[in-house]
Amino acid sequence: MIILLASPIVLSALLLAAHFLRGGHAALVALSLAIPLLLLVRRPWAGWTISLSLSLGSLAWLFTLCQIAQQRLAMGEPWLRMALILGAVALFTGASALLPRAQRLVRHFSVGGGRAEGSRPPPVVDT
Repeated sequence: MIILLASPIVLSALLLAAHFLRGGHAALVALSLAIPLLLLVRRPWAGWTISLSLSLGSLAWLFTLCQIAQQRLAMGEPWLRMALILGAVALFTGASALLPRAQRLVRHFSVGGGRAEGSRPPPVVDT
């Protein structure tokens, strides 16, 4: 089940890497490709880092949408289909940013094997 929850995260990161590669931003490509690797780190900060990275990626898609729409409007070219497609990609990336907050992935990223950080294990009762 965790693989199904993680697949949108991986796809969003790959789409961001392709976008940054087309723009010639090698450092951002490397950072985008590192996002799925954080799924292997079972610490709370990894989940928060994935969420923050994909949230910023969603903003990058919206920024790109605005830039291309302005260019197309200035040239009198059609822009609606492009805006719908990039808007859908931004929405998908933004939704992927929420996945590390899903209960199963929260347990995956927790330090204590499913317990909240700082909580104590239940007491053992001898009978």
